[in-house]
Amino acid sequence: MLDSRNHGLRALVPAATLLLAALPQVALADGGVTFQDIAAGDSAGITYRRVPSASNAVFDQIKLDPPYDAAKRLATPLKARGAPGVALLDHDGDGDLDIYATNGPGVANSLYSNQLRETGQATFVDVGAASGAGAADLDSTGVCFGDIDNDGDPDLYVLGKGAPNRLFENQGDGTFADITASAGTGGGALHPSGCSMGDVNGDGLLDIAVANSFDWSTFQGIFEAFTFDQHNQLFLNAGGNRFADVSTTSGIQAQRGFPVEFEGSPSLTWALALVDIDLDGDLDLITADDQGGVPPATTGGIDRGLLHLFENDGTGFFTDISVAAGTNLYGSWMGLSFGDFNCDGTLDLFGSNFGDYQPVGVPEPGLQPSRWLLQRADGTFEDPGVGDFVTTPFGWGTATFDYDNDGDTDIVFHGGHDLGPGIELGNGGVLLRNQGCTAHFVYDREALLGSTDHNRRVVHGVAVGDLDDNGFPDIVSVSNLDIQESLPLTLHRPFGSVFDQDALLILNFEPDGNGDLIWNGNVYPDGTLAVELSSGDNGNGSVQVEVVGGAGLTPQGRVNRDGIGAVVKFRPAGGEAVLNPIVGGSSYASQNALAAHFGLGQASGGTVEVLWPGGVRNRLYNLRAGERVVFPEIPCSFDQPQSFRAYLACTVDALDDYVQQGTITRGERTRFLMSALRAFSKNSSPNCSAEDEGIFPLLRSDGDGGDGDADW
Repeated sequence: MLDSRNHGLRALVPAATLLLAALPQVALADGGVTFQDIAAGDSAGITYRRVPSASNAVFDQIKLDPPYDAAKRLATPLKARGAPGVALLDHDGDGDLDIYATNGPGVANSLYSNQLRETGQATFVDVGAASGAGAADLDSTGVCFGDIDNDGDPDLYVLGKGAPNRLFENQGDGTFADITASAGTGGGALHPSGCSMGDVNGDGLLDIAVANSFDWSTFQGIFEAFTFDQHNQLFLNAGGNRFADVSTTSGIQAQRGFPVEFEGSPSLTWALALVDIDLDGDLDLITADDQGGVPPATTGGIDRGLLHLFENDGTGFFTDISVAAGTNLYGSWMGLSFGDFNCDGTLDLFGSNFGDYQPVGVPEPGLQPSRWLLQRADGTFEDPGVGDFVTTPFGWGTATFDYDNDGDTDIVFHGGHDLGPGIELGNGGVLLRNQGCTAHFVYDREALLGSTDHNRRVVHGVAVGDLDDNGFPDIVSVSNLDIQESLPLTLHRPFGSVFDQDALLILNFEPDGNGDLIWNGNVYPDGTLAVELSSGDNGNGSVQVEVVGGAGLTPQGRVNRDGIGAVVKFRPAGGEAVLNPIVGGSSYASQNALAAHFGLGQASGGTVEVLWPGGVRNRLYNLRAGERVVFPEIPCSFDQPQSFRAYLACTVDALDDYVQQGTITRGERTRFLMSALRAFSKNSSPNCSAEDEGIFPLLRSDGDGGDGDADW
């Protein structure tokens, strides 16, 4: 973070405007779609304002007590305006996506009920307070959701700054009950910003992981490694809406990659995610940790800002394999998202980072850019750098999605950095368009240019999902403060990057002529919620897959009802396969919609395959452009050695249960059954009898428009 010394702040009037003329011209991507903020000007029923945390009053007093010296810099509260998050979920079961956005103390968190089904338009009504999940007394930060009791509706877990977190059970009618006390998920008065749900021990129940940092009352924890940091937590679902704190016994607190004397120390974690990163059927844990103002090891300090990868042994015990996997990369990591960027069949990750456009503290470009890491076939990760970008800006929230429906995975990330002395605004909303599934990205500035001015929003939470059901994903972001148009922004630190044109900042304190820093009187409006809908007009098709776990629906069902932890693979006809993991919270303080979205380009359809938690694989052929498929867990894996008759009986029994439960129709039952038999036959089980083999030639024929199988 910012150096606590003031000398760099006195020299923040660069000649960047003149230097921009000399920058190389970098072609911008054209995804063929643009985004428009329907919430601008309090439209579409969205009037969200993020009220400041109580600690903002402390910062106000510091401003009025000049000069702003090193001691006051350390005494400045971290995130004085709060750290809001956002989640996209169907809270009331009406078939459209609603928006949950967290807020500060004294104001209820917003739950914007989408009126798409009622009116045909994506407009919203705030039912946060009435829903019972408003938590108005809490300074709320992050949020995640999932069906913790497998009753068919999403429950909410809301994090609190310096106060116990809240667990809200969905009552099935769109209202919630606070069950924190009986559930045992409060976690104490820590300072979390991110959470993630997932079934870590394979019992069909969602557990909860929490990312903690340090006490935000001052900046002190930024500048001293480990002393003030707080351990992350894991709450194991014991059933009956009760959880056990297994943080110390699960292995997630045994962090490695530090000097020996600091092994197992807590670190400053902003985000984490439970995701099956190695595709072995169980959920691993990845944490994004911040270096802060601690000098790196290369200058005699300690590298505490690492991406920690904890491998699950299948029982819910984790081992930090970051060093072996190559994720122990120095940085100030902020947010996480996942996808197969180069279509090689492995899951890659993106981490938002400190960036290089900070007022001081970054001596040269390339030290801490927000960037993607590519997983090799052996489970290790490669850092390819950012190539022609030279550098990339700071970020908090991030998501991976195919925003232009061309069949590969793109990246969006946002973030403003409120540092006390000033606010770094170099991220105007970065949308990185993948070039033909190569993991070579181009900046699509034009897609967001006509929407909200993100250079004037200090964005934290980001989530994506299709809010208007037009087959193209939309972007929701929430800021903790905005900058009014009347205040000029300063352009600074050009590096010869396409991102230089947005390298903006605004100061809170300026030199008074005597060498002291004095508050300049700037007062900023509260943060806002941006709901940016895709124009959806480039002609590319898509499919959407909603996975449903069988727990409580069929006797052999092993997967939580939301299917969180599954990895969905889709191959469009004539195209390359892409992966979409179903993650119960990542980004920064936020969670995407759970449905897996896949672009088709101009293909007419494709094949989808699901790797369920536990390792079972199911396949469905002949998806068509525009389809929205509900894919239930069939607890019989087509790739496991077994007799055809046993496989058939298992498949039929499960599908019949789903028909009886109303999960699928009889017509859908037939479709899933025929696909299951075809997948089994193409796997050529050695246990098939001659009689079984008699029906396989018909099943093995390719009548799917050339899309082929989605073999892993």
